[in-house]
Amino acid sequence: MKKLFLAFTTLSVLTLFADAPMLEATPYAKIAPQIGHGKPLMLEVGSDHCMSCQEMGRLLYKVKKAHPDYAIYFLNVGIDRAAAQKLKVMMIPTQIFYNAKGNEIDRHIGVLSKEELQKRLQAYHFMK
Repeated sequence: MKKLFLAFTTLSVLTLFADAPMLEATPYAKIAPQIGHGKPLMLEVGSDHCMSCQEMGRLLYKVKKAHPDYAIYFLNVGIDRAAAQKLKVMMIPTQIFYNAKGNEIDRHIGVLSKEELQKRLQAYHFMK
């Protein structure tokens, strides 16, 4: 009975979080021209089928909603495989940070905590 209750509770919690909105995917053809045009840019490379990517997508959705002026994009590897190969993404989720001049200044593989993401956004001058 305890196992059944635990399974039901776990499934209910996962369902609640699965329904939370994620950052919408943008084709790389629309992202690439934005890189190096005077403001820092963050590119989240992942998939809408990956649990870790979904977690990052929900976090980035909240950040983007609070700060619509931040150049934060989600690239879905299931749709845009060629771009993921061009970017040399080996695992997902991967976050790539570019400075205002378009130089890659950081790359992280895995899920970033809210606190770590805020530190990076501040360090890379997203927050002014």
